[in-house]
Amino acid sequence: MTRKIARADRVSRAELIEFLRPRHHAILATRRRDGSPQMSPVTCGVDDSGRVVVSTYPERAKARNARRDPRVSLCVVSDEWDPWVQVDGTAEVIDAPHGLDAFVEYYRNIAGEHPDWDEYRAAMVAQGKCLIRVTIDSWGPVATGGFPARLAQG
Repeated sequence: MTRKIARADRVSRAELIEFLRPRHHAILATRRRDGSPQMSPVTCGVDDSGRVVVSTYPERAKARNARRDPRVSLCVVSDEWDPWVQVDGTAEVIDAPHGLDAFVEYYRNIAGEHPDWDEYRAAMVAQGKCLIRVTIDSWGPVATGGFPARLAQG
């Protein structure tokens, strides 16, 4: 029986964005005050400028940490967890009501058109939401699990 061989494919920025766009699950890693990692499962999207965007609340650890130290990483996974990629970048936190167009772009790129954009904008303000927007600085290979090639034929 032939076993599936693990892969680690280096990709261009354009190929990375193409990989990220349909995938909306990630683990976001920020840094606590003491420098240790804080990780959160998140829903994410890619905005029109190729930045990874996460919607959250200002009091969440991920938002507080990203404000203090904008160096973040995300492990973006497929629904089946395989394949995945790690992206590292610089975060900015945008609070509602500022940047409501960024919230619209976030929603549109994940879920399509909303039936009432005014209602959506009002909800973001009423809920006091914020966006963590990550400019991608570097990324690892797109990885797929499996056996090392030396064990694949066994």
